[in-house]
Amino acid sequence: MIACGVIILAAGASSRMGKPKLLLPWGDTSVLGHLIKQWQPPGAEQIAVVHGTGDKVIGSELDRLGFPAANRITNPQPGRGMFSSVQCAASWGEWNPALTHWVIVLGDQPHLRRETLRTLLDLATAHPEKICQPGRRARSRHPVVLPKAIFKRLKDSREETLKQFLQNNASAVTLREMDDPGLDFDMDTPADYEKALRLFARDLG
Repeated sequence: MIACGVIILAAGASSRMGKPKLLLPWGDTSVLGHLIKQWQPPGAEQIAVVHGTGDKVIGSELDRLGFPAANRITNPQPGRGMFSSVQCAASWGEWNPALTHWVIVLGDQPHLRRETLRTLLDLATAHPEKICQPGRRARSRHPVVLPKAIFKRLKDSREETLKQFLQNNASAVTLREMDDPGLDFDMDTPADYEKALRLFARDLG
């Protein structure tokens, strides 16, 4: 069995959306609230949210959701991009020492099917030494599951992006092709949001 920590990246500027995308309504909660709930049933041992230092909007939403302050990671320079948040998470000293794997979760994929997440964790269980990703049309997608030995390398990585880091560790990557149309796009614009809501509603039946 593997023991997973989940990193929810919430430090983005949402410039193309025109408003904080993680606060948009989603079901009976917000996008952020849904992401937190979404990862609880698959068996995450610890969930942490990375947000920008001084980001009162995300902080207030986490307060409203009752998300523990002890599991919030601050990125002092979110303008440096997503990889800076990943490295902040990799450098964080409050992870449960029993964790064996970490899942990097984008803040703009609330529309992924629950079965996609379960299948990804099953893949990581079957290949515990590998970086595991969903595949879609022969291309690697997110979320990404990293075993401890590789996760530890992130904090001192010289790469500029997570994509570059993964490419430089391509021999350690295992993909599983998945039939989830939500893997085809991230929720960056208002049109993406409407499309994601339609997918979510359809999956709910």
